[in-house]
Order: sequence, then C-alpha cells, then structure tokens
Amino acid sequence: MTSASAEPAAVPTGNTFDKYGSTNPVVRRLMAGFEGTLDELFGRAAPGSVLDLGCGEGVLTHRWAEQLRDGRVVGIDLEDPKLQAEWAARGRPNLEFVAVAGDPLPLSFADDEFDLVAAIEVLEHVPDPAATVAEMARVARGHLLVSVPREPLWRGMNVARGAYLRELGNTPGHVNHFSKRAFIALLGRYGTVLEARSPFPWTMLLLRTDG
Repeated sequence: MTSASAEPAAVPTGNTFDKYGSTNPVVRRLMAGFEGTLDELFGRAAPGSVLDLGCGEGVLTHRWAEQLRDGRVVGIDLEDPKLQAEWAARGRPNLEFVAVAGDPLPLSFADDEFDLVAAIEVLEHVPDPAATVAEMARVARGHLLVSVPREPLWRGMNVARGAYLRELGNTPGHVNHFSKRAFIALLGRYGTVLEARSPFPWTMLLLRTDG
C-alpha cells in the first residue's frame, strides 16, 4: 500500500516486480528465505483473524485465508483496477478485499478487531510510517507482522544489477529507507518485538502489541 499524493497517477500499487511469480533462480532463492521466514513468524503468532494492510495483488492474503480456513481475513489497498482483477481471482468465503480511495488512515476498523495485522513491504512507501504502525497496533489485539527492504543493502543491490541508477538504486515508490536497527526502534514504540529476522535482503519483525 502506498498513500495518496498530489499526483495519484504517480503512486505505484502492487508489486513493482512479480517476486512471488518469478522463475528467475536467484529471485526464487531469495524468496524461499523470505517466504520461509514469513511462514515461521505467522505460525508463531497463530492468529484466528488477519488484516493484511497494503495487500497488493492478494497473494499472501489468499494464502493466509486458506491456512485459517474459516478465520476472517481482510486485505486492504488503494483502488486500482489491476489489483481488483487479481482479487476477483482469489475469492474465498472467509476472505474480503477492501479498496480505498486516497489516504486509508485512520483505518475503518474497531480497536482490537484482528488477532494479527500485517504490512508486508508497505512501510517503505507511506509518508508517515509511525502513524501507520500506530493504527495497525490499535486494530490488532495480538500481533503485528511487518517487513521492509533492508537499507542501504537494498539500494546497493539495485545499483549492482544496474537498476534505477538515476535514483541511486531507489526502487520506485520507496520514500522511507530503514536499517534493521531503525526499524526495530520504530516498531518497539508500539509493543514488544518478539523476533527480528533478516531474510536477505529484508528485515522482518513479529511484534506483540501492548493493547
């Protein structure tokens, strides 16, 4: 999810690159570490309900809905016909996708409405990540599960492969750049960081909320 800007057409939605569907062996190796770590932390949280903030095409959202079977799963992202077409192909009785126009904050959910609130590759896009995490913590009664690209490693890798050179390796839409230490410090304001993992080249945290 990215927040609305003065020029909505310039705001990216979904994945800049289809990392989940890529057949590139290097990407698949990196994604195996990413998805394996994500599965472990999701399993530790053991939620009965999930809000996936910035769900993109809904790949993970649908996967979690399958795992929870009857447990409620909601994915939310900006209005985008391309995303909504992907959502339509990923229907389940326990799964709901919500499209929002403009800034999604404050979230339209009650305090403690979900066991787990996830933001996977989201906080690098939003103009006020602290406000976003605060809202996530408000609607979560158990855990937050979050990941971001680990900087400056991420930009360095982009430069090494010749990508986004004019932007010094910055992926389009990334407005925040978190080191692992800075990301832990941000999330630690809203609960207890239970695990801080580093599947290359990301940082991924599981946090128990204070509520």
